[in-house]
Amino acid sequence: MHIPRQFFRVVSILAFTVAAMIPTVHAYDGPEVSPEKEQELLLVLRSDGPSADKAIACKNLAIFGSSAAVADLAKLLPNAELSSWARIALEAIPGAEADAALRSAVDSLEGKLLVGTINSIGVRRDANAVDALAPRLQHADAEVASATAVALGSIGNTAAADLLRKSLAAAPANVRSAIAEGCVLCAERLMAEGKSAEAVAIYDEVRTAQVPMQRNVEATRGAILARGQAGIPLLLEQFQSPEKQLFQLALTTAREFPGSEIDQALVEELERATPERAALIVQAMADRPETVVLAAVLKAAEQGPQVVRLSAVAALGRVGDSSCLDSLLKIALDPDVDLSQTAKMTLAEVPGEKIDTQILVLLASAKGKSYPLLLQLVGQRRIDAVPELLKAIDHSDKDVRSAALIALGETVRLQKLPVLISQVVSPKHPEDAPIALQALKAASIRMPDREACAGELATAIERTKVVPTKISLLQILGAMGGTKALAAIGAAAKSSDAQLQDSSSRLLGEWMTEDAAPVLLDLAKIPTNPYNIRALRGYIRIARQFVLPEEQRAEMCQKAFDAASQTAEKKLVLDVLKRYPNPDTLKQAIKAMQIPELKDDATQATLVIAQKLGGKGVDVKSMLATAGLDKVKLEIIKAEYGSGATQKDVTEVVKKQVGDLPLITLVSASYNASFGGDPLPGSTKQLKIKYRINGKAGESTFAEDALIVLPMPK
Repeated sequence: MHIPRQFFRVVSILAFTVAAMIPTVHAYDGPEVSPEKEQELLLVLRSDGPSADKAIACKNLAIFGSSAAVADLAKLLPNAELSSWARIALEAIPGAEADAALRSAVDSLEGKLLVGTINSIGVRRDANAVDALAPRLQHADAEVASATAVALGSIGNTAAADLLRKSLAAAPANVRSAIAEGCVLCAERLMAEGKSAEAVAIYDEVRTAQVPMQRNVEATRGAILARGQAGIPLLLEQFQSPEKQLFQLALTTAREFPGSEIDQALVEELERATPERAALIVQAMADRPETVVLAAVLKAAEQGPQVVRLSAVAALGRVGDSSCLDSLLKIALDPDVDLSQTAKMTLAEVPGEKIDTQILVLLASAKGKSYPLLLQLVGQRRIDAVPELLKAIDHSDKDVRSAALIALGETVRLQKLPVLISQVVSPKHPEDAPIALQALKAASIRMPDREACAGELATAIERTKVVPTKISLLQILGAMGGTKALAAIGAAAKSSDAQLQDSSSRLLGEWMTEDAAPVLLDLAKIPTNPYNIRALRGYIRIARQFVLPEEQRAEMCQKAFDAASQTAEKKLVLDVLKRYPNPDTLKQAIKAMQIPELKDDATQATLVIAQKLGGKGVDVKSMLATAGLDKVKLEIIKAEYGSGATQKDVTEVVKKQVGDLPLITLVSASYNASFGGDPLPGSTKQLKIKYRINGKAGESTFAEDALIVLPMPK
């Protein structure tokens, strides 16, 4: 049975909301009150202004308000629209005045407004509100009674706790959960005050009452932790509970339980749990690395049900040490594939230099299946064992040689890189060449000095006569990047060998830095190069995709255009010009209109660039005047100006400006002035035009005051 490794890393944790500290103040002290700002906001509350403005004023009073604002805010508590906004401020304003206002409102409010006000009292933990809240604990409205219970729990003093405890057993079922929650909150406050015995009494009352499972779980957790070390038996009871939530509670609580006594208790529970639960208990044990009983985890890894062994083997990756090496090596050779793979991953993860030293000691005399396993670990753990690996690459066993080569790829330094290169260029065993190539690539990519590494590979390319080998080394250089790698690939692309030309031009076309541009352009200009079009397209790709200064991009586009011998590549350049509009690219597009086979595409590019530049405030009218645009038959079908649902029909205005070019010049640079006013002041507007050019329909939208250049319909 295959169980994903993640199963042992992720164990469901119950969500508990537990206050680590109980604040000793009523409310947020806030920044210094600004009397001037406060008065401005109060004037808004007292005005006949819209509710939205008053809501924002309330929100700001939570920052700038003082006791002087309480009376005005209290008047809004009965207001269905503004009550919650007023309470935001009242919850934040320090002082007894806000507490008194909320208490006073309790007598006059009903329904959701009453519930919200009670919630705010709970937020402020107003101890003086207990008497005012007490009658609402038996309120006919379950929401009111429930809010009261939670608020009393937040207050958490003795009077509140007594009220809640007396009500717990006899409360209606639809309120009992909230009362239990209030009791738990009281107990948490007692715990924070160091009154553990009183907290235990409340927790026990809740967990033995007829309450929803969530409340039971919260109370049981509190009861365990409040008892300290005496809570271990209760914790172990939850491990044996048939209820999944309580078992999960035990897993969670065991992880945070103080002291080391619980660790031995977990060992005992591990031995009697079902395999599925034992697997999870092992993970809880491993999440206590400072006190975990390592011997028990190791024993679980060595024997027992597979699901438990898998869990324990995975756990050793976090808590294991050198004492686990022998057992893990044996498990890594187990015929059970899941166990074997999990052990191998764990061996790669177990921390500590001591285990590295042990692996080297074992490597010296290793034989059989353990030999390639140890070599694999050398690579995975990045152990410095190059002499041992160099010895192993001459071994008669292919598995040993492969493991050694892969490990060299992970550990070899630049000085010994030629050893891997030689295994690629002239392997003693031809079947090792693919593994050697994989190792060489891994080593080359991780080298700190990539330029020096590229130099070694470039030298090897020059020396070898085998073209497929040259191509393999070139591909490694392509993955590395850098100056020397680029030079070597560029030189290969100019060679007389067709295979090298093909491979190198592909690598250059995929180059991830702009420094390949001159090399590609140089290749594109060689008439006899069978891949000059590919090179030119690679050059154009850099101009299109890379982040470049405007001047450099424009220059590259011009050079690409000049180097292109076919229309298809010239059109690709036009696409780049459209993508990056600036005065220089507009000039290039206009110039391209003079080429008959490009006239339509260049015209389209010219119009698109002009439209984009016009939207940026660039004056392109004079440039378009020299473009020699063909006259067209332009018809305006409909034109609307506005925003959202508010649109002004400006069709007739636009129609009056129609000429024989796809360009509309309004009487003013301002749309509002041209169209007789602003249809929606203060908002962002657009002009939408439906039109026909030479009988073909088109539609385009322009930002406010943008130059109106209508794209040629396709």
